Amino acid sequence: MNTQDAKRVLETALICAQQPLTVRELRTLFDDGIGADTLRSLLDELSRDWEGRGVELVAVASGWRFQSRPELREYLDRLHPEKPRRYSRAVLETLAIIAYRQPVTRGDIEDIRGVVVSSEIVKQLEERGWIEVIGHREAPGRPALYATTRQFLDDLGLASLEQLPTLSAGGEPGPELGQLLQAQGSLLEESPPAEPVGDLPDPAPSNTSFSSAPMASPEGASHPAEPDPESEATQKVQADA
Repeated sequence: MNTQDAKRVLETALICAQQPLTVRELRTLFDDGIGADTLRSLLDELSRDWEGRGVELVAVASGWRFQSRPELREYLDRLHPEKPRRYSRAVLETLAIIAYRQPVTRGDIEDIRGVVVSSEIVKQLEERGWIEVIGHREAPGRPALYATTRQFLDDLGLASLEQLPTLSAGGEPGPELGQLLQAQGSLLEESPPAEPVGDLPDPAPSNTSFSSAPMASPEGASHPAEPDPESEATQKVQADA
Protein backbone atom coordinates (compact mmCIF):
# COMPACT_ATOMS: atom_id res chain seq x y z
CA MET A 1 0.00 0.00 0.00
CA ASN A 2 1.39 3.39 -0.94
CA THR A 3 1.58 6.37 1.40
CA GLN A 4 -1.44 8.16 -0.02
CA ASP A 5 -3.68 5.13 0.31
CA ALA A 6 -2.49 4.51 3.87
CA LYS A 7 -3.31 8.09 4.79
CA ARG A 8 -6.78 7.71 3.30
CA VAL A 9 -7.40 4.64 5.46
CA LEU A 10 -6.21 6.46 8.59
CA GLU A 11 -8.25 9.54 7.76
CA THR A 12 -11.42 7.52 7.25
CA ALA A 13 -10.98 5.51 10.44
CA LEU A 14 -10.31 8.60 12.55
CA ILE A 15 -13.22 10.58 11.12
CA CYS A 16 -15.62 7.70 11.75
CA ALA A 17 -14.30 6.87 15.22
CA GLN A 18 -16.45 7.65 18.25
CA GLN A 19 -13.40 8.22 20.46
CA PRO A 20 -9.64 8.79 20.11
CA LEU A 21 -7.68 5.90 18.60
CA THR A 22 -4.23 4.84 19.73
CA VAL A 23 -1.39 3.95 17.39
CA ARG A 24 -1.82 0.35 18.48
CA GLU A 25 -5.46 0.39 17.39
CA LEU A 26 -4.63 2.14 14.12
CA ARG A 27 -2.00 -0.48 13.27
CA THR A 28 -4.74 -3.11 13.21
CA LEU A 29 -6.15 -1.34 10.16
CA PHE A 30 -3.12 -2.64 8.27
CA ASP A 31 -2.90 -6.00 10.04
CA ASP A 32 0.24 -4.70 11.77
CA GLY A 33 1.89 -4.45 8.37
CA ILE A 34 2.98 -0.87 9.11
CA GLY A 35 5.40 -0.16 11.95
CA ALA A 36 4.58 2.21 14.79
CA ASP A 37 7.20 4.79 13.72
CA THR A 38 5.98 4.78 10.14
CA LEU A 39 2.39 5.15 11.34
CA ARG A 40 3.31 8.16 13.46
CA SER A 41 4.97 9.77 10.47
CA LEU A 42 1.80 9.22 8.44
CA LEU A 43 -0.28 10.76 11.21
CA ASP A 44 2.00 13.79 11.31
CA GLU A 45 1.66 14.17 7.55
CA LEU A 46 -2.10 13.83 7.80
CA SER A 47 -2.16 16.45 10.53
CA ARG A 48 -0.28 18.86 8.29
CA ASP A 49 -2.66 18.09 5.42
CA TRP A 50 -5.53 19.43 7.55
CA GLU A 51 -3.78 22.66 8.58
CA GLY A 52 -5.80 25.77 7.82
CA ARG A 53 -9.10 23.89 7.79
CA GLY A 54 -11.96 23.97 10.28
CA VAL A 55 -11.10 20.52 11.60
CA GLU A 56 -7.71 19.46 12.96
CA LEU A 57 -6.05 16.13 13.74
CA VAL A 58 -4.52 16.13 17.21
CA ALA A 59 -3.04 13.72 19.72
CA VAL A 60 -4.69 13.74 23.14
CA ALA A 61 -4.11 11.55 26.17
CA SER A 62 -6.22 8.66 24.86
CA GLY A 63 -4.94 8.71 21.28
CA TRP A 64 -5.51 10.57 18.01
CA ARG A 65 -8.75 12.26 16.98
CA PHE A 66 -10.24 14.81 14.62
CA GLN A 67 -11.82 17.80 16.34
CA SER A 68 -13.15 21.21 15.45
CA ARG A 69 -10.81 24.12 15.99
CA PRO A 70 -11.50 26.11 19.19
CA GLU A 71 -12.08 29.37 17.35
CA LEU A 72 -15.07 27.84 15.56
CA ARG A 73 -16.85 26.60 18.69
CA GLU A 74 -19.12 29.64 18.96
CA TYR A 75 -20.56 28.89 15.51
CA LEU A 76 -21.04 25.17 16.13
CA ASP A 77 -22.73 25.87 19.46
CA ARG A 78 -25.52 27.61 17.57
CA LEU A 79 -26.58 24.25 16.13
CA HIS A 80 -27.08 22.76 19.59
CA PRO A 81 -27.42 25.63 22.06
CA GLU A 82 -26.93 24.37 25.58
CA LYS A 83 -26.29 26.09 28.84
CA PRO A 84 -22.56 25.69 29.47
CA ARG A 85 -21.30 24.05 32.63
CA ARG A 86 -20.30 26.43 35.38
CA TYR A 87 -17.47 25.81 37.79
CA SER A 88 -16.78 27.92 40.86
CA ARG A 89 -13.33 29.23 41.64
CA ALA A 90 -13.21 26.78 44.52
CA VAL A 91 -13.66 23.93 42.05
CA LEU A 92 -11.02 25.37 39.72
CA GLU A 93 -8.55 25.82 42.58
CA THR A 94 -9.14 22.26 43.79
CA LEU A 95 -8.73 20.89 40.28
CA ALA A 96 -5.55 22.90 39.74
CA ILE A 97 -4.00 21.65 42.98
CA ILE A 98 -4.74 18.05 42.05
CA ALA A 99 -3.47 18.53 38.50
CA TYR A 100 -0.20 20.21 39.46
CA ARG A 101 0.65 18.40 42.70
CA GLN A 102 -0.88 14.95 42.19
CA PRO A 103 -1.25 12.63 43.88
CA VAL A 104 -2.69 14.60 46.80
CA THR A 105 -5.08 13.96 49.68
CA ARG A 106 -7.94 16.18 50.75
CA GLY A 107 -5.75 17.25 53.64
CA ASP A 108 -3.06 18.42 51.20
CA ILE A 109 -5.63 20.45 49.30
CA GLU A 110 -6.96 22.00 52.49
CA ASP A 111 -3.44 22.94 53.60
CA ILE A 112 -2.91 24.79 50.33
CA ARG A 113 -6.30 26.50 50.08
CA GLY A 114 -6.60 27.21 53.79
CA VAL A 115 -10.23 26.08 53.86
CA VAL A 116 -12.08 22.79 54.19
CA VAL A 117 -12.62 21.00 50.89
CA SER A 118 -16.32 20.42 50.31
CA SER A 119 -17.33 16.85 49.56
CA GLU A 120 -19.54 18.27 46.80
CA ILE A 121 -16.49 19.71 45.03
CA VAL A 122 -14.71 16.36 45.06
CA LYS A 123 -17.90 14.59 43.96
CA GLN A 124 -18.43 17.06 41.13
CA LEU A 125 -14.90 16.49 39.79
CA GLU A 126 -15.24 12.72 40.11
CA GLU A 127 -18.60 12.67 38.33
CA ARG A 128 -17.13 14.81 35.56
CA GLY A 129 -14.49 12.10 35.14
CA TRP A 130 -11.61 14.49 35.80
CA ILE A 131 -10.21 13.02 39.02
CA GLU A 132 -10.08 9.59 40.64
CA VAL A 133 -8.66 7.81 43.66
CA ILE A 134 -5.45 6.04 42.65
CA GLY A 135 -4.33 4.74 46.04
CA HIS A 136 -3.98 5.55 49.70
CA ARG A 137 -1.18 7.25 51.56
CA GLU A 138 0.61 5.21 54.19
CA ALA A 139 -0.40 7.55 57.01
CA PRO A 140 -2.88 7.44 59.89
CA GLY A 141 -6.32 6.80 58.42
CA ARG A 142 -4.81 5.92 55.01
CA PRO A 143 -6.29 8.97 53.26
CA ALA A 144 -7.25 8.61 49.61
CA LEU A 145 -4.85 9.97 47.00
CA TYR A 146 -6.41 11.87 44.10
CA ALA A 147 -5.03 12.31 40.60
CA THR A 148 -6.39 13.51 37.28
CA THR A 149 -7.58 11.12 34.57
CA ARG A 150 -7.02 10.73 30.86
CA GLN A 151 -10.56 12.06 30.43
CA PHE A 152 -9.42 15.31 32.06
CA LEU A 153 -6.63 15.69 29.50
CA ASP A 154 -8.88 14.66 26.61
CA ASP A 155 -11.54 17.22 27.56
CA LEU A 156 -8.92 19.97 27.68
CA GLY A 157 -7.40 18.84 24.38
CA LEU A 158 -4.07 17.90 25.97
CA ALA A 159 -1.88 14.85 25.44
CA SER A 160 0.08 14.99 28.68
CA LEU A 161 0.33 16.85 31.99
CA GLU A 162 3.42 18.63 30.69
CA GLN A 163 1.12 20.66 28.43
CA LEU A 164 -0.77 22.19 31.34
CA PRO A 165 -0.36 25.98 31.57
CA THR A 166 1.98 27.25 34.25
CA LEU A 167 0.71 28.51 37.57
CA SER A 168 0.73 32.22 38.25
CA ALA A 169 2.89 33.73 40.96
CA GLY A 170 1.89 32.67 44.46
CA GLY A 171 0.68 29.26 43.36
CA GLU A 172 -2.78 30.36 42.23
CA PRO A 173 -4.30 28.55 39.27
CA GLY A 174 -3.36 30.60 36.21
CA PRO A 175 -6.06 32.11 34.02
CA GLU A 176 -4.98 29.77 31.24
CA LEU A 177 -6.55 26.80 33.03
CA GLY A 178 -9.86 28.64 33.14
CA GLN A 179 -9.50 29.46 29.46
CA LEU A 180 -9.00 25.77 28.69
CA LEU A 181 -12.23 25.01 30.52
CA GLN A 182 -14.04 27.70 28.58
CA ALA A 183 -12.65 26.33 25.32
CA GLN A 184 -14.35 22.99 25.99
CA GLY A 185 -17.68 24.59 26.88
CA SER A 186 -17.41 25.41 30.60
CA LEU A 187 -17.68 28.75 32.35
CA LEU A 188 -15.99 30.01 35.48
CA GLU A 189 -18.18 31.75 38.01
CA GLU A 190 -17.09 35.28 38.75
CA SER A 191 -17.34 35.09 42.54
CA PRO A 192 -13.93 35.35 44.25
CA PRO A 193 -12.62 32.51 46.44
CA ALA A 194 -13.51 32.60 50.12
CA GLU A 195 -9.85 32.38 51.08
CA PRO A 196 -6.66 33.11 49.13
CA VAL A 197 -4.81 30.14 47.75
CA GLY A 198 -1.51 29.48 49.47
CA ASP A 199 1.77 28.55 47.86
CA LEU A 200 2.10 25.09 46.44
CA PRO A 201 3.66 22.70 48.97
CA ASP A 202 7.07 21.14 48.77
CA PRO A 203 7.19 17.73 47.07
CA ALA A 204 5.74 14.88 49.09
CA PRO A 205 8.27 13.10 51.35
CA SER A 206 10.00 10.09 49.87
CA ASN A 207 8.44 7.73 52.42
CA THR A 208 4.96 8.43 51.04
CA SER A 209 3.67 5.24 49.44
CA PHE A 210 0.49 4.22 47.72
CA SER A 211 -0.80 1.58 45.37
CA SER A 212 -1.36 2.71 41.81
CA ALA A 213 -0.44 1.93 38.24
CA PRO A 214 2.34 4.12 36.80
CA MET A 215 1.60 6.62 34.09
CA ALA A 216 2.81 5.59 30.67
CA SER A 217 5.75 7.65 29.42
CA PRO A 218 5.39 9.33 26.03
CA GLU A 219 7.43 7.69 23.28
CA GLY A 220 10.00 9.62 21.35
CA ALA A 221 7.81 10.12 18.35
CA SER A 222 7.91 13.08 15.98
CA HIS A 223 4.73 14.35 17.61
CA PRO A 224 6.07 15.43 21.05
CA ALA A 225 2.78 15.06 22.89
CA GLU A 226 1.69 11.62 21.70
CA PRO A 227 0.74 9.15 24.45
CA ASP A 228 2.37 5.74 24.67
CA PRO A 229 0.34 3.58 22.27
CA GLU A 230 1.65 0.24 23.52
CA SER A 231 0.62 0.73 27.12
CA GLU A 232 -2.79 -0.14 28.56
CA ALA A 233 -2.04 1.65 31.83
CA THR A 234 -4.36 4.48 32.73
CA GLN A 235 -2.96 7.84 33.71
CA LYS A 236 -1.48 7.86 37.14
CA VAL A 237 1.14 10.28 38.47
CA GLN A 238 3.29 9.18 41.38
CA ALA A 239 4.44 11.40 44.23
CA ASP A 240 7.64 13.35 43.67
CA ALA A 241 10.73 11.54 44.90
